[in-house]
Amino acid sequence: MPLILPEGLLDDSALAEEGIETLDSKHQTLHSKNERTGSKKSPQQAIRPLKVAIVNLMPNKEETERQFLKVLSDPILPVQIDLVRVVSHEAKNASQGHLDQFYKSLAEIRQDKYDGMLFTGAPLELLDYNEIDYWSELKDLFDFARENVYSTMFICWSAQAALYYYYGIKNSIVGQKIFGIFDYEKREDNQLVEGLDKTFSAPHSRWSCINEGEVASHPELKILASRPDTGVSIVTNQDSRQVFSFGHWEYNIDTLHKEYERDLSEHKDIQLPKNYYTDNSHQSIKSGWKKSGKVFFSNWLHHVLYQGSPYDLEKITEDLQAKVADYKTYDSQFKQANENS
Repeated sequence: MPLILPEGLLDDSALAEEGIETLDSKHQTLHSKNERTGSKKSPQQAIRPLKVAIVNLMPNKEETERQFLKVLSDPILPVQIDLVRVVSHEAKNASQGHLDQFYKSLAEIRQDKYDGMLFTGAPLELLDYNEIDYWSELKDLFDFARENVYSTMFICWSAQAALYYYYGIKNSIVGQKIFGIFDYEKREDNQLVEGLDKTFSAPHSRWSCINEGEVASHPELKILASRPDTGVSIVTNQDSRQVFSFGHWEYNIDTLHKEYERDLSEHKDIQLPKNYYTDNSHQSIKSGWKKSGKVFFSNWLHHVLYQGSPYDLEKITEDLQAKVADYKTYDSQFKQANENS
């Protein structure tokens, strides 16, 4: 999907390097990944671009931007991207100028509607949620997503935080980092995993997990992939309005390698990433999981957003009001049942 990006976010060389196609803000000029400079005209789009917001919680904003833009880019349908940040936290690894130029706050998108919203991970799994300086603002963003976004995807730590906020499900700290490439058995032919092999792999990098039993007790949730040593890997609610992905399919091939070297330099108790290197030299890396990641994100865009979201985004609120009421009723009933048990 050609992306509609904030002007100046990536230059032509970066677009070519990542293989990202873009449209300008008028949705008319296609900047091809095959052209390092210049552009070519494409016919006026007959379809409305999907509108997707990326809430970037990672410290390294620019690297994370490029990773997610790459997996959301595909030459079939246009996707308009808004970058969103939390303002109650001072970003130490991104320039204020970059944030001011390319990012929006919750206040700035408050009146907007989105086909999709994606929350990135964050290196916060060892902290209690209430210890996080932007937890209150993040909860406001979660509320916004539930009432103004057709489908929201949560990645890694944000998936844990969202399951806790929406469903009261707590994570568990693990003794050894869940780190490497892990194989999963596809539980069912859900639209999100359509086209994936029966056994597929995904990269993980975290010090906490959510056990399958914690999720299985909620009738509103479905487990699409899980294993005992990593906990759940893909969870969705019944209508795919909420997607919780605990892996990092957006990672570049060498990201786990860089994390391993970083942890070693910081003298952390870190093991080699499992099933990641092809030999003992630690230089050759397996990359078969990248295809599965591309399929997964494409399924979310094509099958969930494009086929499900109303053409008139303003109707999202009408469409979701009944569902939000159902969620609130369910939350109340579930909490009451727990109190009585």
